[in-house]
Amino acid sequence: MDQLRALRVFDKVAAGGSFAAAARSLDLTPPVVTRLLAELEVHLGVRLLNRTTRRVALTPAGEAYLESARRVLADLDDADALAGTSGGQPRGLLRILCPPAFAVHQLALHLPRFRALYPQLALEVSATGPVHGADDQHDVSIVSVGQQVLQGDFVARQLARSTFVLCASPGYLDRRGRPGAPEDLLAHDGLLPAVSAVRRQLTLYRDDLAGADGTAPTVVHLPLPRAAMSSAQLELLLAGCVAGLGIAGLPSFAASACLRDGRLERVLPQWRGSALTLYAAMPTRRQVPLRTRLFFDFLVQTFGGSDRDPWLDPL
Repeated sequence: MDQLRALRVFDKVAAGGSFAAAARSLDLTPPVVTRLLAELEVHLGVRLLNRTTRRVALTPAGEAYLESARRVLADLDDADALAGTSGGQPRGLLRILCPPAFAVHQLALHLPRFRALYPQLALEVSATGPVHGADDQHDVSIVSVGQQVLQGDFVARQLARSTFVLCASPGYLDRRGRPGAPEDLLAHDGLLPAVSAVRRQLTLYRDDLAGADGTAPTVVHLPLPRAAMSSAQLELLLAGCVAGLGIAGLPSFAASACLRDGRLERVLPQWRGSALTLYAAMPTRRQVPLRTRLFFDFLVQTFGGSDRDPWLDPL
């Protein structure tokens, strides 16, 4: 039995809850994945997984064994990375976890420059949903949080802050009029996050009316405008906004390109919504692979590494 190969298969099946997904990820056939897992269970003398027609779940023994298996795989990856740098260039696979909208509108723009610097590195990017902390299955996670404090047993460095700004297409605003005050939003069509994900209220801030003594900005609370469309998919809200469907509150990192080229226009530009704080995070390990440290530093350098919004600066 190839125990190392079986460990990698077990790790992928446990992470995805699926034999088929693990087979695709590892470029193996499903029968090979099934055989390797069966051989591993026979070798250990315990059942690691409970299989049903719908999903795969870890047994108690599987949960305990997975933790040890992942440590072994992480140490092996670290050793491979150290050996691969002996010739002066980092090698291997860099696994990145990132929120989907940030991956599309920001990360993808900068990865060619990183690959030009380190052409021996291969990149695997997972962008399946929100990211609130470092994931042990990835070398670097790009984490996005709102008001809450970042928590967890990992190393993190702030990349930037992204402000939610009100946007609409010029065509929509020509047709429906440009709001002059926050209360005017109530007469417009809104493109809103899924209702279950937000409070039933719109909060806006005006920083230029903050007191000279450092007091807080002016804040207004309004009912949400009527929804022309609601969705949990930020990409869909952005596309609907560009198409002229209504007014949306979008993070600056996603809206900045459309604002610069004129596809979108800021609505009530003196006012803003809340902000997201973006971090680069990595699991705490004894030995951090060089590829991880290089990408970590690249992200900080690219996005500024401070509590400011780089996407609003030129707007």
